[in-house]
Amino acid sequence: MAWKKVSQALSDFLANSVAGFTCQKKIMFGCPAYFVNGNMFTGVHQDTLFLRLAEPERRQLLAEFDEAAPFEPMPGMMMKEYIAVPEALYHDSELFQAWLRRSYHFVATLPKKKPKDHKSRRP
Repeated sequence: MAWKKVSQALSDFLANSVAGFTCQKKIMFGCPAYFVNGNMFTGVHQDTLFLRLAEPERRQLLAEFDEAAPFEPMPGMMMKEYIAVPEALYHDSELFQAWLRRSYHFVATLPKKKPKDHKSRRP
């Protein structure tokens, strides 16, 4: 399955949006993602911007925006706790910042993720 190249406009928008947050940027499968304590809270995949949210916020976002949907980077591979953000939301930068803060604060409460040991596991 061929993926579309990540949207540069969305990548730039998200980079500017997270500028005030204490987070780390990583490139995953050619796509920018932002992390707090080792846990991803937002990113761009192809032409989709996504947020990680607590259950009540996920329900609220899905109820308020018809175009919002669970984030599915590949058909049938839904990512738990992640929502694909509708364009209407990120075209309103103030509203998007409010949702981005919700995502950031939720993920900041999660246990710190330990880095994976990338050493060879050969005997």
